[in-house]
Amino acid sequence: MKSTLTIHSADNVAVALRELAAGIETDNVVISATIPAGHKFALKAIRSGEPVVKYGYPIGVASKDINPGDWVHNHNVKTALSGALEYTYQPDMRPLKKIDDGLTFMGYPRANGDAGIRNELWIIPTVGCVNGLAEKTAAELRAEGLPENIDGIAVFAHPYGCSQLGDDHAMSRTILADLTRHPNAGGVLVIGLGCENNTMDAFKECIGPVDPRRVRFLIAQDEEDEEEACKTLLRELRDVAANDKREPVSISRLRVGLKCGGSDAFSGLTANPLAGAVSDRLIARHATTALTEIPEAFGAETILLNRCESREVFEKAASVVNGFKEYFLSHGEPVGENPSPGNKAGGITTLEDKSLGCVQKGGTAPLSDVLRYGERIRQNGLNLLEGPGNDIVAVTALAAAGCHMALFTTGRGTPLGGAIPVVKISSNSQLAERKKNWIDFNAGALIEDESMDALADRLLTLLLAIASGERTCNEKGGYRDFAIWKQGVTL
Repeated sequence: MKSTLTIHSADNVAVALRELAAGIETDNVVISATIPAGHKFALKAIRSGEPVVKYGYPIGVASKDINPGDWVHNHNVKTALSGALEYTYQPDMRPLKKIDDGLTFMGYPRANGDAGIRNELWIIPTVGCVNGLAEKTAAELRAEGLPENIDGIAVFAHPYGCSQLGDDHAMSRTILADLTRHPNAGGVLVIGLGCENNTMDAFKECIGPVDPRRVRFLIAQDEEDEEEACKTLLRELRDVAANDKREPVSISRLRVGLKCGGSDAFSGLTANPLAGAVSDRLIARHATTALTEIPEAFGAETILLNRCESREVFEKAASVVNGFKEYFLSHGEPVGENPSPGNKAGGITTLEDKSLGCVQKGGTAPLSDVLRYGERIRQNGLNLLEGPGNDIVAVTALAAAGCHMALFTTGRGTPLGGAIPVVKISSNSQLAERKKNWIDFNAGALIEDESMDALADRLLTLLLAIASGERTCNEKGGYRDFAIWKQGVTL
């Protein structure tokens, strides 16, 4: 295994793949201080105010003079990000060669032409006041036992549905409606209270037509015994879903979300490029991927913007990026106040540094569409989904958009789950070995002895197995997290 890595010929910093001691000579420089694994050191002199270059792009500017061999991090580098920018469409696309090799997964065909990778019963409260009722009902039905082909019961508890106004209220309702129509649910019980802003009639209108055998509605205030009424409806949904069977489904119908969290400097070297390679493999087979967490593209957004397959897509993508910057500024917050303390400890210095690693999850495919938060996927290919970097909110947004599962790359580790299966990919082998109960796949092998092609092929095989019913670590642990992006006042 090499001890250092220079990612791009234009870089003026290199990455330590293992801890480097002060005084050793490497890459034609003498290391002046201990460089932790994953952190950067200067390959040449960088004067104060000059760009620090990694991945072939600036990751910020030097805040003081940096000498060859110096540790390069927060103490001598600062972000160059500010507000909204005027972008120019400069197409730089490499269409993927399509592959028709007949790959399939064993999924659940749905009456509307969609297919699910799980056959679960979902309980969706229209308002937070009935969360406890939903949780109690789910627990009692679990205790009764479930048929073999029903994968579980999930409750998507939240504090919203009332005391909200305008777009904030409408968006909460939209996310809940999106989940009501998700193909991973063989049956959905919608529970309302009866006096909330998110009235059952308005919610039904937002959902649109549904199969009444698969989606049932209950208003707690209208029932003499709401617990028994909930259990009766959930049993009826269970009995319908119990007849569902897995069948071969083309890989082209698979929709996979792309997300990172608890990143370290290895994320941009291993796990994120691996996710991008798998995204390309899926898209080449006419499937769909969705990349979100817009703030974690700041500083690297032009890579995505120039891959937009049309000017219309470019305009939508630029609008989403600038809109997110203006969202920060409207709250008096800087656009570059990222990465997190854990990211920094792992070797990520600025948001540009983080973003240039983050966008690699999108692979090399052209960007085919841009979705606003709450919108559902409309076409195959690579999609950009509006949403924040917050892990639970982002995974929820991917599920609401219609993704069957999410690839979640991480260098620090997390047990987080979601409305959909969350496939954890570690950026380093140490994490994979230490947290076997969290990590589904180790990308750390990329800097050891395995090629990208071999690893990407293995990961694609795993994804098809998960789509066919194999459980992810978060599913085995029972971790199901859910959060809606709060954007307005609370009454």
